[in-house]
Amino acid sequence: MTHPTPPPAPKFTHTPDSVISNTKRIIESSRTVQDKITKEVTPDNATFGAVLEPLAIDENHMGLEAAILGFYQHVSTDKVLRDASSEAEKLLDDFGIESSMREDIYKLVSAVYKANKEKPIDESPEARRLLEKMNQDYERNGLGLSESDRARFKEIKKELSLLSIDFSKRLGEENGGIWFKPEELKGVPEDVISTFKKGKGEDEGKLFCSFKYPDLFPMMKYAVNPETRKQVFLGNENKCNDNVDLFRKAMKLRDEKARLLGFKSHAEFQLATKMAKTPAKVMEFLNDLRSRLQPGGKEEIHGLRSLKKADLKEIGLQDDGKYYLWDHRYYDRLLLEKKYQLDAQKIAEYFPLTHTIDGMLKIFEVLFGLEFVEVTDDSKNVWHEDTKQFRVYNEKPSDGSEQTFVGWLYLDLHPRDGKYGHAANFNLQPGFTDENGKRHYPATALVCNFSKPTPTKPSLLKHDEVVTLFHELGHGIHDLVAITNYSRFHGTNVVRDFVEAPSQMLENWCWTVSELTSLSSHYKTGESIPKDMIDNIIRTKNINASLFNLRQLHFAFYDMKVHDLATPEDAEKVDPTSEYNNLRTDITMLDPPKGMDDHFGHGEATFGHLMGGYDAGYYGYLWSQVFSTDMFYTAFKKAPMDAATGRRYRHAVLEKGGSRDEMDSLKDFLGREPNSDAFFEDLGLGKKA
Repeated sequence: MTHPTPPPAPKFTHTPDSVISNTKRIIESSRTVQDKITKEVTPDNATFGAVLEPLAIDENHMGLEAAILGFYQHVSTDKVLRDASSEAEKLLDDFGIESSMREDIYKLVSAVYKANKEKPIDESPEARRLLEKMNQDYERNGLGLSESDRARFKEIKKELSLLSIDFSKRLGEENGGIWFKPEELKGVPEDVISTFKKGKGEDEGKLFCSFKYPDLFPMMKYAVNPETRKQVFLGNENKCNDNVDLFRKAMKLRDEKARLLGFKSHAEFQLATKMAKTPAKVMEFLNDLRSRLQPGGKEEIHGLRSLKKADLKEIGLQDDGKYYLWDHRYYDRLLLEKKYQLDAQKIAEYFPLTHTIDGMLKIFEVLFGLEFVEVTDDSKNVWHEDTKQFRVYNEKPSDGSEQTFVGWLYLDLHPRDGKYGHAANFNLQPGFTDENGKRHYPATALVCNFSKPTPTKPSLLKHDEVVTLFHELGHGIHDLVAITNYSRFHGTNVVRDFVEAPSQMLENWCWTVSELTSLSSHYKTGESIPKDMIDNIIRTKNINASLFNLRQLHFAFYDMKVHDLATPEDAEKVDPTSEYNNLRTDITMLDPPKGMDDHFGHGEATFGHLMGGYDAGYYGYLWSQVFSTDMFYTAFKKAPMDAATGRRYRHAVLEKGGSRDEMDSLKDFLGREPNSDAFFEDLGLGKKA
């Protein structure tokens, strides 16, 4: 089948020098646009067309280059290029701060905003939203402050930007680990051990376990020796202690910045523009969830402690009646295997990565009316040979007219030195309509860390990794199918406490019989996964779900604790490490190491979310889960592959991006106000009283 020729794909041919020179060029070009506006327009004659339109056009075109320049730091194998990319991001952040604090531009935007209040301007709803958001951004950037306070505000923003970049860089380039004797690795699957680095010299005969996910998780799930698990757990908690001071500084600076603007705390400042609106609303949500989850958590721990006692007796070790932080992944896995015959390694044999991706893309093709075509010829242009590139089209119209192009998708799925260590979706280019009415198409990348193929096996995905893949591609689909005029509203550019909902909703397809069957193909025989194995997977969806969600609650409570400080003095008094560990013990109910104080680890120093945009926003994972479950139960649960519903969802929610109020999109799709009934029902807790 032939497809229409797509527009040119992004190029990934930058050098360290070109990254910096291109960054400086687009900054200078943007500054020129801003200067020109202020020379030609005054508050008296300011209009949408004279002020906001050129600013938006400049923002659109800048977006075509800016994200890629800052992307190399996460994926390049060349440290010099990664460093240049980090430097480019610093330059762009500094310029962003400079732009956001230009009083001359603010006065013009404010004049248009006030005129619109008196007499609504004759523009589209998206343009009016642009005006509202742009004016709000300037006000939240301190432009109502005195000159000295504004100077301090700008200083803080720059410092926070540097802290965030340094924190992320240290975390990304962390390459620690532990040397173990082979006998200490008993229980860890051979295909995991075979990838471990082999020791030389004084480490002769030993194997190196890094703190990257493909090493870390199997060690925590399978290592029989509790001492081995303890060492890995403590090592991972302390792998980036250089970040401790950076986090503490960021916490203090955020608090100071919020107070300069007249907010009582950083959380109050952050939440003012979110769906939740206030810290009190967030705490009400979190406390309600905690009170409903803790009884179940206690029951789950009781059962897991019994399992641990029997297991230790079997391997000849003494039980001290504790259930430690490094016990949970191991006994959670053991419970699923022993009680539910759920063997994650056996299940993984049915989900070879390439087949699973093909199956997943087919699901999205049917649901959303898309077609994914992999680029395998000489036109392929990627940043690493392991990366897959796809052209994405709308399905061929039934009236025989030509297919239309949607965007570019990239999959970078295996770990390597210097690469981003988690799973995430990165927007590389936004979609938008330019000033001539021409459409610019999005490019989006999934960056994950699934195990590499070995000489004897392809890369095999455990079920939770299949869920991760669906989740991240959910963000990617949001990026691809959005249709907005302005890049600032494109795709996942929605409020932070809604951004996870679309991708969380797509996780539900990993818990349905027909979809798991279609995704599966045993890597040796090609057989589909047996029905009884699928039934077991689905049956165990909420096994230990209370403990899983209490872990998420720990992160959310901690985030609010360090960002909703009562007084400026608390920023000095609060010990982020002590709070992290004490809250963890209190909320998750898992025991910390015996005989160590509450500084046994520095989890906050590895908590990239809180330095990467989720500050005073981590609650959003659980908050948006309420919306995602409501959408799935209401529209898809009875018929997950109903194409008409999929397209309705695409048009009502995904296409809109942030171009209209997210609650309006949600209500449009649901046909009513959202509620939490489905969320609690899904967890087996019944409807909220």
